[in-house]
Order: sequence, then structure tokens, then C-alpha cells
Amino acid sequence: MTISNLPTLPRHVVERAVRTAFAEDLGEAGDITSQATISPDATAIARISARTAGIISGLDCALAAFSLIGDGLVTEPFVADGAKIEVGASILQVRGNARNLLAAERTALNFLTHLSGIATLTHSFVLQTEGTTAHICCTRKTTPGLRALEKYAVRCGGGHNHRFGLNDAILIKDNHIAVSGGVRQAVEAARAFAGHLVAIEVEVDTLNQLEEALVTDVNAILLDNMDEDTLARAVAITAGRAKLEASGNVTLERVAAIARTGVDYISTSRITAASMPLDLGLDIEID
Repeated sequence: MTISNLPTLPRHVVERAVRTAFAEDLGEAGDITSQATISPDATAIARISARTAGIISGLDCALAAFSLIGDGLVTEPFVADGAKIEVGASILQVRGNARNLLAAERTALNFLTHLSGIATLTHSFVLQTEGTTAHICCTRKTTPGLRALEKYAVRCGGGHNHRFGLNDAILIKDNHIAVSGGVRQAVEAARAFAGHLVAIEVEVDTLNQLEEALVTDVNAILLDNMDEDTLARAVAITAGRAKLEASGNVTLERVAAIARTGVDYISTSRITAASMPLDLGLDIEID
């Protein structure tokens, strides 16, 4: 099984992340351990394999790490991003200059294990929504500097992306409402400000606020920290007049019940902020 319809990560995003990781790991002197112990013309073959089952994400970053580290490395991926893999599955083979291979190893694995962990946890949430119309979405709670990659990993797991930043959609939250004087005032001010292609979503805490939001020109309404009974009532009240997003305290144990209420979207920071890295290992053989 492989998740389809994945976006393409822009090359400059991948290379920027990998170069930043290299600068952090290699510093000014490079891999002094390999320089001290391995001949500069030594070659090797290495294979990255799965030690636990999961969903793969981050192959472009791993391939870029082995490419950008220097000359003399040839890579061969055996799976694609979005693929479901079992224990022992081969992910990627790399062969060539041993020093370069080992210098890039940790950076390649860091991206692969981290992003595959996000994809795997996302897929677990998605599976809980089967039979409903709800979509699992990520949030802006991402690792600084890695947002594009982590949101891509969510897509690899079958999830959907929320806004990427403060600049691509308007999300009016409780603090905006408090300062602006109310739900209606905030939405009307946002609509007067926004261009015709900018979506507007407003967060509500109560059904009374929901009623207020429904008489405004809003695209979506975020139902914050509501229990399942209240969410179901909100769906009935809305009757399709706006897209509804449930958020707040969304756990793997609870997400199926939330999905059954009829909401359109379920957003959770857990898939990016609380995922465990997928256990992948690189084993090397002398060539």
C-alpha cells in the first residue's frame, strides 16, 4: 500500500534543510572520526532497513544528503514516500566512498526516521476516521525550520494540511475575538480586509458563538474543545452552511468518536509534535 496524490517537495526546500543539518553536524572540520580511521579511497555498501513497521516519508531528504555530501555515492531507493513497510523491509541502498557515506549517514537517517514517524502516526489517526467524511489535519505546531517537511510527512500518512503560516489564510482565534469585541465584529473586519482568494475561519467555544458565526461570511468554523455531544449538535445547527473543524484534546483513542459526529475536519498537533521516530537503521558492508 502506498499513499497516492502526494505533493512534490520543492528541491530548494529539501536542499536548504539538508545543508543546514550538515552545517550543524559537520561544523568546520568535517567528520574527523572517519578521517582518522578510514582511507580516503575506501568504498562501502550500506542499506537502510526498517526495524519497525510504518509509513515512509523523507526519502528526498535522505537522497539529497548522500548527494550533497560529495562525489562518489550512488543511491538506489527500494520504496517511495507514502509506502507502508514491514519490519525488515529495505528502504534504500547507497554505495561508494566510505567517508562520504558515513558523514551523511546521521543526517539522512534523522530526516527519514523523524518524517516517517510523523507519517506513521498520522496514518494511525486516519485509520480511525474510516467510514466517515472527516479529514485529519495538522496544525502550525511544528519544529521551527521544518514545517514544510513535517506537513509533507502528514500528507505521506494520508492526512491533510491546515494553513502553512500566518500569511496564507485567516484564522480568527479566541484572543482575536476578545480584542476585536466579538465573533461577528472580528469576521466582518477580516472579510473587509481580505482578498477574494483568502479563506476565513473563526474559532468558537460555544454553540451561541457558533450561531453568531453562521450569520457572517465565513468559510469555516473551528469548534474548540467541545465534547462529542456538543460537536454533533453543532453539525446539526450548521446544516452544511460552513465547513466545521473539531480541535482540542484530539487523541488517538477519541478521534473515531469525534469523526462520527459529522465534522468535516479534525485538526491535531499530536501528529507533528508527539510522534515517535520510526526505527530505521543503516547497516554497512565493506565493498
